[in-house]
Amino acid sequence: MNDGKKLNTRASALIAAAVMLSRVLGLVREVLFNAIFGTASMGLFLIAFRLPNLLRDLFAEGALSTAFITVFSQKLEKEGSAAAWALASKMLTLATVFMSAVSLLGIIFAAPLVNLLAPGFDPQDAAFTIFLTRIMYPFILMVSLAALVMGILNSRQVFTAPALASSFFNIGSIAGGVFFGWIIDPSFGLKALTGLAIGTLIGGFLQFAMQLPSLHRAGFRFLPDFRWNDSGIKRTLILMVPSVIAASAVQVNVLVNSRFASYAGAEAVTWLNSAFRLMQLPLGVFGVAVATITLPVVSRIAADTDTSRFGPTLGRAMRLAVFLTLPSAVGLWIIAEPVIGLIYEHGHFVKNDTLQTAFALQYYAIGLVAYSCIKVLSPAFYAINRKWTPMLVSFGSVVLNLLLNYIFMFRLDLGHRGLALSTSICAILNFTTLYFLMLSPAKNLESGKFLGTLIRCLAATIPLALACHAVLTFGTSFFKGTGLAIQIALVLISIIAGSAAYFLSCLLLRVDETSAAMGIIRRKILKK
Repeated sequence: MNDGKKLNTRASALIAAAVMLSRVLGLVREVLFNAIFGTASMGLFLIAFRLPNLLRDLFAEGALSTAFITVFSQKLEKEGSAAAWALASKMLTLATVFMSAVSLLGIIFAAPLVNLLAPGFDPQDAAFTIFLTRIMYPFILMVSLAALVMGILNSRQVFTAPALASSFFNIGSIAGGVFFGWIIDPSFGLKALTGLAIGTLIGGFLQFAMQLPSLHRAGFRFLPDFRWNDSGIKRTLILMVPSVIAASAVQVNVLVNSRFASYAGAEAVTWLNSAFRLMQLPLGVFGVAVATITLPVVSRIAADTDTSRFGPTLGRAMRLAVFLTLPSAVGLWIIAEPVIGLIYEHGHFVKNDTLQTAFALQYYAIGLVAYSCIKVLSPAFYAINRKWTPMLVSFGSVVLNLLLNYIFMFRLDLGHRGLALSTSICAILNFTTLYFLMLSPAKNLESGKFLGTLIRCLAATIPLALACHAVLTFGTSFFKGTGLAIQIALVLISIIAGSAAYFLSCLLLRVDETSAAMGIIRRKILKK
């Protein structure tokens, strides 16, 4: 039985599958809307959505969720369910009031905000973008409540509904966007974008509402509570501050990279964006899955009188992240070009674009393992009340990123590839710094096991690379063609062959995480 202080590896597999579903639905959403409306019209929608979406990245799904899971889990451990539920009611009440006020301010000040983001728009496009922004600003209220409910459920070891919530956002935004777009303008002209704005609100509401039945089953009964002079509320808000600042550092890095990329030409911005989107897929599927199950567990252990399991639990989570993302990184390096060609090489996206995007993806892949481990390690500092550490390290990475971008772009003439390489180096140094800073408070991160897992998994990627390379090298001559169906078959076969080679190699090398995965598979088969 899970006591809330052990990593639920079965839940990580479930979350990974749910995140994969969400990412696929998000890709469907993007492709569908671009096909219906075209890139010019979608540009207006994306600018309008960027404002509430930026607040989501800074507050709702990052800082608020991380801070609240930490405080709620520790409240649950120290004071029991009743105190934790009371804190949840207070926090939901506060979030509803505050985010409603933020939404109202966003609606009132939409015009200057849009003009700040898109000063080049003509008056007619700017006016319509402002109109769309005003429709969508309440989205931040919906996702803030959804993030809090997700934190509550994860802390109670309930993962299914929160993991599927973002898929419901995509489903709601697709169905609502198409339906209301058709109602407003059956020809799907510019006015039909209003339907997409309405669909975004529907998706945000579904992301929140679909978690409520699970919350009710977990025992929560919401009662509006305006007594906000509470130690749990104060601690949550205090924990949010460094997390928001750290998230803003990430946004600064994005802006810095975009600015440097512009020196390599407008197309370089697209190459980097397309590559980073693909790199985010395994990061979101595996890194986020492991981080999601880890934070509530280490938070409860940190709140206990016996914290001896804190370090080993965190160490095991990082080893799991390495086991899952290292083959993804090597695989992306090997099959970067055929995957990008298959997904993006249509219309004006030509062969050279595929090649340049593949270069960027390969350099991004170097930092994938570090990125996933940061997802696991960084929130753990909040659990042990060292909330400023990740923020300071993040700002150090901003400075390093600026320096490396300048060197790679203007001294070594690496172009956009240098920007991707800079991002990966910063991620690796960021993780290394956090790891060494965690050694003392964690007491026992089982560094020997971590190094052993890393070395064995690296060795297991050699057969993976050989299998992928063999499929791509000999597959074309075997299938005798280069059509779309053959391209899809080659990519799928290389992924399957590489995964099988890696998994079997890990079994032979006795990687512990492989045995755990086999145990889950055996239990699933026996149940059937």
